[in-house]
Amino acid sequence: MEPGSLNDHHRFTGYRRRLIEEIRARGIRDLEILQLFDDVPRHLFLPEGVWNRAYQDAPVPIGYQQTASQPSLQALYLTILHPRAHERVLEIGTGSGFLTALLAKMAERVYSVERIRELSARARKALDALGIMNVALLVGDGTIGWRKYAPFQVVVVSAASPAIPGALLDQLGDPGRMLIPVGSKDAQELVLVRKEEGSVVVEPVRAGCTFVPLLGRFAWRDEIPGGGQ
Repeated sequence: MEPGSLNDHHRFTGYRRRLIEEIRARGIRDLEILQLFDDVPRHLFLPEGVWNRAYQDAPVPIGYQQTASQPSLQALYLTILHPRAHERVLEIGTGSGFLTALLAKMAERVYSVERIRELSARARKALDALGIMNVALLVGDGTIGWRKYAPFQVVVVSAASPAIPGALLDQLGDPGRMLIPVGSKDAQELVLVRKEEGSVVVEPVRAGCTFVPLLGRFAWRDEIPGGGQ
């Protein structure tokens, strides 16, 4: 993060406000969540070459064949899960770190796992620049989760899995809630998983989603060198 980057926060004010109106038009009316999109400068979490696209309501490439998710979709995640100030969040797929920052503004602490070391390092730099200190980052296989700090009241999965990884379900607290896109590599359904009093309920919340694949031991393995099937 260049020292002058934070000074660009105000340069993008008008673009941020227009993005918030787009998110609102998509049905997100929670004022706390809309305010987060004004408070956290998304461009600081993206490569400078795509800053001109930072406040479009669209996915943005961030390198390493990964994308930063569409802001209105991230707002939907926050609306459905709505982490509370006393809750711990497990995030699978740090990516740009922007959703990580939004989660950290709502929750007590966020534990975020990213497979690509360079993305994790970039996210840490942006989080540090904004003084967001209640985030722990780990480079590793997100399908395994982060058992050391389980249980988590909220689990956020930002990549598509062929099924709900058992390790993540095991680390979900009771009560707890998880959002995860499940399906093929080409099309997924966003599902809400709720654990309460020992029972697990899976409820579809949005069809027709397309996320990057969740790679790891308990998801897609064919794109991992030596991973097999």
